[in-house]
Amino acid sequence: MRVLAGLLCIVTQVWTVKANVEKTIFLGPSPVFLPNVRPSLDDLRLHVLSPSHTILPTQLPVRFSSKSAPRGLESWYLLQDLEEGRRYEVRICWPATQPTDFWLDTYLVQDVFDTPDLISSLAYYSEQLHEKDDGFLGAHDNVTPPAAHSVLFLRIQAAASYYSTNRTLMEHPELVDVDIILDPCVLNILPQSLGLFAIYLTAVAVGAWFLSGYIYRWLLYTVAEPPAKPHTD
Repeated sequence: MRVLAGLLCIVTQVWTVKANVEKTIFLGPSPVFLPNVRPSLDDLRLHVLSPSHTILPTQLPVRFSSKSAPRGLESWYLLQDLEEGRRYEVRICWPATQPTDFWLDTYLVQDVFDTPDLISSLAYYSEQLHEKDDGFLGAHDNVTPPAAHSVLFLRIQAAASYYSTNRTLMEHPELVDVDIILDPCVLNILPQSLGLFAIYLTAVAVGAWFLSGYIYRWLLYTVAEPPAKPHTD
């Protein structure tokens, strides 16, 4: 069992060094009717995450917390092609060398459109994307969803959480390298990306169990074996 404990320790340490993780868990909503008229969701030009495109590597702008923006800057994304009632997990991973606080929230389309604060935040973010128009949007944009579609908005709030004597850095924090991951759960229990790791860990545990039993029986046999009689001439 010491072998298993050692492997677990190594895996934990590697994950800790590689990145920090924040996540949110939700169920796929019921499909909603999205008429194919202008303006549409495509006009927002948001990054899209779906079961066929589950990982989005990007850079997020951040800001230090303030009274007007206690959770820093807000970024918006679209989750589509979801399965109604299925459990999903959205994770954001970022380097430990870029200390940042993240908050992840998912919203129904209608809830965003009916809430002034949310729709104004979404509109402002979309305008910023239109102004930049520099390839930030990635390769999976402008994907027109079907008329009836299970869709959610994802809002990510990011606030820098470090202090520097560099005044320029404090006024304009650097972009944070992140991976945003959409992970469906198998049987609504285990995230799909952890399936292979769970199988591997189970195999190691079973092997360690039988190996430890074999070593234990060998030690008992060695201790119980009577010592050889001394040779006499």
